[in-house]
Parts: sequence; C-alpha cells; structure tokens
Amino acid sequence: MRRASAEIWDLLEPVTRSMGYEFVGAEFGQAENGQTLRVYIDKPESDNGVQVEDCANVSHQLSALLDVEDPIGSEYCLEVSSPGLERPLFTESQFKQQVNETVSIKLRQAMQTETGSRKNFKGELVSVEGSALDIRIDDQLFSLRIADIEQAKLLYRYK
Repeated sequence: MRRASAEIWDLLEPVTRSMGYEFVGAEFGQAENGQTLRVYIDKPESDNGVQVEDCANVSHQLSALLDVEDPIGSEYCLEVSSPGLERPLFTESQFKQQVNETVSIKLRQAMQTETGSRKNFKGELVSVEGSALDIRIDDQLFSLRIADIEQAKLLYRYK
C-alpha cells in the first residue's frame, strides 16, 4: 500500500473533518482482499478513541462521495480505521509529533548510502525540518525527503 493520490486526499479530508474527526491519511493499493482504499481517522478529543460506529459512519459518508466522484475508476474495497498504536505517518506535522520515537520508513525508490543501496529504514526519528527528516540507525544518520517516502509508521515500544 502507498499513500493515496492528492486528488483522493482532497476529496476525503474535508468530509472527514466536517464530521468531527481528524483525517490522519489514506493509502491505496493491493491488500489481502484486493485493491483497497484505507482511510485512517482519529478522535483525539475523545477518551474512548475511535469506535467501530465512528468508522462505520465515516465509511458511509465517504462511500457515497466516492461513488459520485469516482476518482479510482476500478473496483476496490473501502476501509476506515483508527491509526492504532503503530500509526501510519504521512505529513510533516505527523512526523514532527514523533521526534525521538522509533519509526519504520520505506522509500519509493532505493537511495545510495555509504554502505550501498537502501530502501528500508528503522530507527530513531531525530529531527524534521521542512520537507526532510533525519533518522538514526545505530550510529549512522540518514536524511530523507518526506516526498520520497512510500510508507512510514511509528513503531510501538512495549513497556
């Protein structure tokens, strides 16, 4: 799965926000059950977090919108979910909230490093400045452009 297109984000975000939820992001791609559009919502002001009913309500509204606008043009499954403990990261502000945490990042294309070509990174998110971030893996620091990231998530630390 990879970040859904800007066109899809532009359709989904205002509807989600108008319903009182935070639009965390959306992914589109091949999943276990075929082509899937996965939308993540949050309810940060709630003590109970996102409930199944919240996902169902948002799914109903987004489904109607997507049927009318038809931005995908092929058959797919719509999933609405909370971001969970290992929340996906899409935006600069989401990355900034996770500085000093452990993250997993997969780039769209491999980049050349001192030790060879690399596409996957798992380490401490050290800083986020503008459209780039720094991640520390062992004693090595890597600078990555947010635009080059295919998929990123927070790695939950069990305490």
